[in-house]
Amino acid sequence: MHLRVPTAAVLTITAAAVLALAGCSTDAGWPETRPAPAAIGAPAPGFVPATTPAPESTISPTPGSWSGVTAPAGYRVVLLTVGDDALTATLVTAIEDWASETRADLRVVHADDDMIDGIVRAMDLNPDLIISAGDALVDPLATVTANHLDRQFLVVGAELAEPTENVTAVDWTGAAYRGEGLGTASAYDPASFTAERSAAAVRAGVAAVLTGLRGIVLWIG
Repeated sequence: MHLRVPTAAVLTITAAAVLALAGCSTDAGWPETRPAPAAIGAPAPGFVPATTPAPESTISPTPGSWSGVTAPAGYRVVLLTVGDDALTATLVTAIEDWASETRADLRVVHADDDMIDGIVRAMDLNPDLIISAGDALVDPLATVTANHLDRQFLVVGAELAEPTENVTAVDWTGAAYRGEGLGTASAYDPASFTAERSAAAVRAGVAAVLTGLRGIVLWIG
């Protein structure tokens, strides 16, 4: 059952601010769900493994092999975020820059007040994809996502310990937070959250979702 959470802060962002200029409400969702949009382009060799990866497995695509894949203009994305630390801010900027470049229709849900309610609010907007930024969201996502297999999630810079088929993650050496029970990886390094790596993670993750390579972790180095 979906619950409306009127207190969740939702901001509409589009590449050209079309909705804002039209005077549309910033918390209005897309009118209805739709079939998953098709990817534009195709990944290079080395992106998709020779054998189908098992659910929850980790794969290491060839660097840059995802560059030939992009989302169609108007791809509906909700950026779900919590916290204002520097690492999260870097990820948020990477996601916003990607959305601007690809002309995705991006909306933002800040879930600081109640993370479960924030996730529900993001789902209620009827996006094609929900991208999360912020380690604190890992445990709430683990609670919610398994019960909503019709929604696609991308976790950047962290991962769920036991992701379901609708949760894809992108990690690298220095990231890989997996929740309160498991904590951060031994090699956790805030300095690894660079603008370049964050941008690559967003693009690799979206390419995986668009090409059906879901429910796994992409390790980008």
